[in-house]
Amino acid sequence: MTTATPARRKSGLVPFLLITFATSWLSWLIAIAVGGPAMSFPTVIPYLLGAFGPMFGAIVIRLRRAFRRLPAPAHAVRLPLISLLWVPILLVVASGTVLAAVLIAQQLGGPAISPEAAQGLIQAAGGPAPFVATMLVFGPLAEEFGLRGTAHPRLRASMGRLLAGLLLGIIWSVWHLPLFFVPGTVQASFGLLTWSGLVYMLSVIPMALLAGYAYERAGVLGAIAIHFGVNTTMALAGVNSLLPQVSIVAVQAVVALALLAVHRDRRQPGGSPERQAATAPAAHPA
Repeated sequence: MTTATPARRKSGLVPFLLITFATSWLSWLIAIAVGGPAMSFPTVIPYLLGAFGPMFGAIVIRLRRAFRRLPAPAHAVRLPLISLLWVPILLVVASGTVLAAVLIAQQLGGPAISPEAAQGLIQAAGGPAPFVATMLVFGPLAEEFGLRGTAHPRLRASMGRLLAGLLLGIIWSVWHLPLFFVPGTVQASFGLLTWSGLVYMLSVIPMALLAGYAYERAGVLGAIAIHFGVNTTMALAGVNSLLPQVSIVAVQAVVALALLAVHRDRRQPGGSPERQAATAPAAHPA
């Protein structure tokens, strides 16, 4: 008999997922039952509350770990100041993958980027500051402390970066499902049983690989940078048709796999304990 099962129980991964899905899905089911567009009152309250499911899950697991005096997960990444240098780089990578993919799609006959549409989107949000704040809070901040800051290091305890990223990407994709039934959301505009809806579900997986890579480079701030860069650039570029969606999935998958290959896992099984101890990033409560 091994210690794998008790270790997984103590990690808090299963309770985190249960809390995250219960909070988000219950909130979004209420939004569906209330009816009306996502950003209309009172639907907007459960709609926005659901976005914070991963954050609620992360808070509960941290309190649980502190109460039980459990150690931080071995693969949790703290944020040394030098990691802040990665944040602008990761923002460029995230935005660059979207822009490159949209331009490739444009060359293949897809829609062109419309500066007027991007300007209209910013004006509709109330200006640049409210637009940036909205894109930052409802998505990156609401999700990354839970998905990457809590779930990722716990998955990494028993698997490599690629498999952890793929599995968390699938979980993240399924988490979005109720949004296809909330009018006024991007997901609802695609429709679940359409090619655009299916590609949207698939697109979350390479993004999860990029965010997982970013987390191991710069902690939660790195994952937030990737999430924010991708979401914001897609919104401003007006990605709402199949060809640019497919192009983004392909470009991000290639970039993510290339980054994981170039920057090899410094804590792969088989390395000497001395080397792993010397190269492993320090842990923080996660």
